[in-house]
Amino acid sequence: QVTLTESGGGLVQAGESLKLSCTASGSIREVRGMGWYRQAPGKQQDLIGIISPTGETYYSDSVKGRFTISRDDAKNTVYLQIDRLEPEHTAVYQCYAAVAAAGEHDLADYWGQGTHVNVSS
Repeated sequence: QVTLTESGGGLVQAGESLKLSCTASGSIREVRGMGWYRQAPGKQQDLIGIISPTGETYYSDSVKGRFTISRDDAKNTVYLQIDRLEPEHTAVYQCYAAVAAAGEHDLADYWGQGTHVNVSS
């Protein structure tokens, strides 16, 4: 069983920065691509970006320049740094990882439970 657990969300003031974490745990053979999505109130979920096992990143055009994704493979953890937060960044942030569980050959998609970020003006 593989679980993704997010942390770091909460209530923040506009202009502040925030760093979210997401750790994969359980019986894991390999973690491949990891990434972050968000869903703002009343809107559809959209992609923030992804990071490959080699550290290459891809970001959605709507978030370039303000969001930074990184990973620590020793900890099976992916991070999302958000700078200069604005009220429009209020959303549920959810992580994703493609993981091969122990004893499994194929990758499977796993999702975190989501962490709320509320930005006050």
